[in-house]
Amino acid sequence: MDSLLKMGGRVASRLYDAMGLKPRPQSESMSKSKHDHAEGGYTTTGEPVAVAVDQSYISWLRERPSALSSFNRMINVAKGKQIVVFLDYDGTLSPIVSDPECAFMSDQMRAAVRDVSNCFPTAIISGRSREKVYDFVKLDGVYYSGSHGMDTIGPAQKNNNYDKNYQQRSFDNEGREFIVFQPAQDFLPAVKKMLTEVKERTQNIPGVAIEDNRFCLSVHYRHVKDEDYGRLEKQVNLMLADHADFHLTRGKKVLEIRPSIKWNKGDALKYLLETLGFHDSGDVFPIYIGDDKTDEDAFKVLRERGEGYPIIVSSAPRDTVALYSLHNPSEVQLFLTRLSKWGSDNAATTHRQ
Repeated sequence: MDSLLKMGGRVASRLYDAMGLKPRPQSESMSKSKHDHAEGGYTTTGEPVAVAVDQSYISWLRERPSALSSFNRMINVAKGKQIVVFLDYDGTLSPIVSDPECAFMSDQMRAAVRDVSNCFPTAIISGRSREKVYDFVKLDGVYYSGSHGMDTIGPAQKNNNYDKNYQQRSFDNEGREFIVFQPAQDFLPAVKKMLTEVKERTQNIPGVAIEDNRFCLSVHYRHVKDEDYGRLEKQVNLMLADHADFHLTRGKKVLEIRPSIKWNKGDALKYLLETLGFHDSGDVFPIYIGDDKTDEDAFKVLRERGEGYPIIVSSAPRDTVALYSLHNPSEVQLFLTRLSKWGSDNAATTHRQ
């Protein structure tokens, strides 16, 4: 048993090292009950316990080190440039939950996002509708892009390279002007028709939840039985066969029905950078944090630009072009808090759009 405990402690220590964390010192927990549960391979009294740690995840972390432990090195590269922060919502600012209508962010996370947006231009790019994301976040100092970037409210820069037919002026409650850009606007009638059709086609499949994200539709199957999934996928594909201008993508327990236009989260990132005044600029340093497959499009844009940091949120090894990682939304909050503190402390060398 002792050897098993020692082995578990060594494995947990390697995991801590890879994530840039430290186990809790024994002296911090002397007053804790010896019956406290284990956390991350150590009990709250500092005693190592046997844990099953995925060795492949440790190796994966070495290739994509923790953005927390790498913070100082990352921020040194960004000095002298305008940091711009891009964030996914589900799985990044809020945990993945069984009911998509209950994916609420914590007050602490909201404060972290607010503080970052007070230091740097900040945008949230989500697969959900723009209005729904705003209802979750409730912050006015942030730009929002919904429907995988097909519905974006951004700065009111009128001279950009994008089709003016899909841009319209908008004003907030304080009279500030913005531009709403909706490149998939022509698809709205078809999306509304498909919403009715997909509900009819799936109404007899228990556990299906259809989410209207305005320019795309999400078919959630987290509560669908395994034996019913094939029937669900068949019905969605049969519907798509009659709508050649749409295609299917996949997320975490969700099928996404999207217009077949060349537009994704990476394009939304480029659009926002341009309207912020950073088109082909070497004076910008974008940071994008996301957990979903659709965020890979934005990660690729940063890699192609050769500037900024794509950061993936994941607790398991997965294919990604991200350079750094964070374990879960709690670590995202810590990273944002640290970034805003650095921005506040260095206000003389940073500027807010």
